[in-house]
Amino acid sequence: MLKITPDPPESDNLSERINATPRKPRRTFMIAPGIDTESLLAHACESLSSASIMASDFAAHLEGTQRSTMLGIAQVIMLGELAVNQALDNLDPQD
Repeated sequence: MLKITPDPPESDNLSERINATPRKPRRTFMIAPGIDTESLLAHACESLSSASIMASDFAAHLEGTQRSTMLGIAQVIMLGELAVNQALDNLDPQD
């Protein structure tokens, strides 16, 4: 009988990973430190809105399962946009 899952590694080099030098993140693309949360959320909302429109437009050129997949991706983007909008509303409720 074939075994579906592989054997675990013989040694878990966890102690080596813990004692390793911390990784320094690259600064190729970086958000400027100190930007307030509301501005970050507003930019995220605009980016998600643009991505949603692009995904929907792209889905219009597809057929079958590819179209369904792209529309699913568009829906996930839209849900992210709704969450960011709610976070903005929570920061600055418009009564």
